[in-house]
Amino acid sequence: MATLTFTGGIHPYDGKDLTKDKPIRVVLPQGDLVYPLSQHIGAPAVPLVKKGDRVLTGQKIAEAGAFVSAPVHATVSGTVKAIEPRRVVTGDKVMSIIVENDGLYEEVEYAPALDLEASTREEIIERIKEAGIVGMGGAGFPTFIKLSPKKPEKIDYVIVNCAECEPYLTSDYRRMLEEPEKLIKGLKVILSLFPKAQGIMAVEDNKKDCIELLKKMTGDDNRISVKALKTKYPQGAERQLIFATTGRKINSSMLPADAGCVVNNVDTVVAIYYAVLEGRPLMERIVTVTGDAIKHPRNFKVRIGTNYHELIKQAGGFKVEPEKIISGGPMMGFGIFELDVPTTKTASALLCMSKDDVSAMEPTACIKCGRCVEVCPGRVLPNKLMVAAIHGDEETFLKLNGMECCECGCCSFICPAKRPLTQTIKSMRKMQLAKKKK
Repeated sequence: MATLTFTGGIHPYDGKDLTKDKPIRVVLPQGDLVYPLSQHIGAPAVPLVKKGDRVLTGQKIAEAGAFVSAPVHATVSGTVKAIEPRRVVTGDKVMSIIVENDGLYEEVEYAPALDLEASTREEIIERIKEAGIVGMGGAGFPTFIKLSPKKPEKIDYVIVNCAECEPYLTSDYRRMLEEPEKLIKGLKVILSLFPKAQGIMAVEDNKKDCIELLKKMTGDDNRISVKALKTKYPQGAERQLIFATTGRKINSSMLPADAGCVVNNVDTVVAIYYAVLEGRPLMERIVTVTGDAIKHPRNFKVRIGTNYHELIKQAGGFKVEPEKIISGGPMMGFGIFELDVPTTKTASALLCMSKDDVSAMEPTACIKCGRCVEVCPGRVLPNKLMVAAIHGDEETFLKLNGMECCECGCCSFICPAKRPLTQTIKSMRKMQLAKKKK
């Protein structure tokens, strides 16, 4: 059906059949809600409440701590129990606001909807900023900054990342099927900021029903097109998505705006709809709870701050004790060692596997087969970059364009010697990025 794609990539088992045909279920939290003040790239948010204060659903409880930051809103009504460090999925302890849920879900009076034609660009962006919206595909970059490029008139394309190439995840798929009108209206809000831009909804061709539905609903809008992409991982990675849909290339030193593009994922665009056209701040997201260790895998509409234990309970609990639990998908997610952590703005999935196949693997010497080079979407040499990283050879690492690695995991997946290529390269990249910041 589609030929739009990029060079490289892999076709792992996708595991989407576990959840793709089950409608989204709304979850109302039962226990305390934990709101980390760092749910985004940038400075932590600053609390606006103190212990003992009563808060309402939708109330801003922490304001942005700097320009690159984002406010946090209560997602239930209740009483602030404490402001203290709490564990998050990365294993770190982050200063958090803990709210005791009173079960009443009393709400603030939300801001009125904005009239796009009567509102200025600044008013729309301010509404998005105040709603606390960040990149909900996992990056967590404050969305209002992404929508404020230095030269907005140079933006030619607004791309909605509907690819959802990560195995097991189906939250975007269900959102597209169940709430397509909100997604389309959210895209129109973004397009109102860039009058010269065309909107592109980029969907992998394994989601034919979504493609047909979105085409039908946008058929009369000459500013929006639905493009079918070849199903391949990592088709949804920003650089690969831009190249597949527009033919334009960006590298690690560029932003999408440098290529005349703005890219946002499905949940982020729907959050923009709620903020601008309903006046509601970011309070919930769709989370895929899945894996062969889960009794009833499915997608849940979750209020931010909800404990992961509650999500497992909603999915029927474990049918077997999992050996591996991953926050996110198997390719880009990371293993977690406990479930007593809150759902955050960037939490896309909870993957529970009965076997930890990766830990059972024994790496052996590189056999120089070149498979890692063939599948690398960044067109670098993972085998040589790993050697440079192991030896701390920064000069060679940079000379081999190590910073162009997008950490997608294709090389580690395909390697017959089971070498931890991505992990090793990622460590060296982190060191280089830290040096740049200094």
